[in-house]
Amino acid sequence: MTSRIGVVTFPGTLDDQDALRAVRVAGAEAVPLWHRDKDLHQVDAVVLAGGFSYGDYLRAGAISRFSPVMETIIEQARGGMPVLGICNGFQILTEAHLLPGAMLRNNHLHFICRDQRLTVENAATAWTADYEQGQEISVPLKNMDGRYTADERTLDELEAEGRVAFRYTAGGDAADGYGNPNGSLRDIAGITNAAGNVVGLMPHPEHAVEPLIGTGGTDGLGFFTSILKKLVSAS
Repeated sequence: MTSRIGVVTFPGTLDDQDALRAVRVAGAEAVPLWHRDKDLHQVDAVVLAGGFSYGDYLRAGAISRFSPVMETIIEQARGGMPVLGICNGFQILTEAHLLPGAMLRNNHLHFICRDQRLTVENAATAWTADYEQGQEISVPLKNMDGRYTADERTLDELEAEGRVAFRYTAGGDAADGYGNPNGSLRDIAGITNAAGNVVGLMPHPEHAVEPLIGTGGTDGLGFFTSILKKLVSAS
C-alpha cells in the first residue's frame, strides 16, 4: 500500500506544489490538505510548506497556528505522526509549540535567497535517516524571518539531547553558500522534537529533488525518501 503524505496549503503558502511534487518524486502519494479542514484524510505524515501564510502578519506563522487543520496536526504529532515544517512551516511549528524557540527577522534585515550548505547533525529522525551524520548537503534557502533563537537553557537542552538536526556549514565562501546566512544562534538551521517525528528547518529541501536543479541537485530528496522508508517499515 502506497504511503500518503499530506501537504498543507494556508493563505499565502507558496511552496505547496513543490512539496507535493517532491513527495511524488520520492514515490509516495501526495495529498493536498486545506487549512480550514480538520480532516487529514488518512495521511501517514504531513508537510507544512514554505511561503508567507497570512502575509506573516503579527509574526511569521502566528495566525496559521490557529487554523483548523493545525488542531488535528498538533494532536496527531504529539501522538507520533511525522511532521516536517519547511521555512514558514518551521515558523508555524514553533508557534504551535511542537518545536521550541522562535524565528526572528534576519540579522541583516534583508530577504536572502541562495543555495545554502548544511551539515546534518542528526540522521536518526523520521525525516533524516537517509543521510549520514556529518554529511554536507546543499539546498536552496529563501527567507526574511529565518533567525532561530531560544534562551540559553533551551539551546543547551537541544545540544545535549542531539536535537539540532542541521547547522549552517561553517568555513568556505559565503558566495558558495557557506556560513550563517541570518544570525541564527549556534548556526542552527533545523531542529527536531525529542521523539524525532517532528522536524523543522529554514532551507527548502523540496527545491532540490531532481538533478537539473541547483548546486545540490538531489540533496533534498533524502527528506522524502527517509520518511517513506520509515512509513513502510512501520506498516
